Amino acid sequence: MNTKLYVAIAMTAAALSLSACHQADTQSEAAEAAAAANQAADASANAAQESAEAAAAATSEAADRASVAVDNAAERSREVANDAAAGAAAATADAAQATADAASKVAEKADNAAEKAEQEAAERK
Repeated sequence: MNTKLYVAIAMTAAALSLSACHQADTQSEAAEAAAAANQAADASANAAQESAEAAAAATSEAADRASVAVDNAAERSREVANDAAAGAAAATADAAQATADAASKVAEKADNAAEKAEQEAAERK
């Protein structure tokens, strides 16, 4: 009878030992899973940080490019306006010269007509 009792005690001890091993394995697996989850969370946080930094850099670069484009457009607009103003000034100067030339011709014709009228008047006397 003692043998049966010892066998029962040994079997109970083996079952408890097996249960303890299984529980230790389960706890170890849970710890490993928790560590893996922590690593995944860290990797996700790092990726999110890198993504945010990349987005900020891209936004900053786009803003810089837009600023340069606006500056270039403003400079080109000034150049076009200056060219247009210079063209208008040249056209105004040309028109003034043409007006002066026409006035000179009219004055010359008036002088010629006056001389002719004086000659005709002198011939009549």
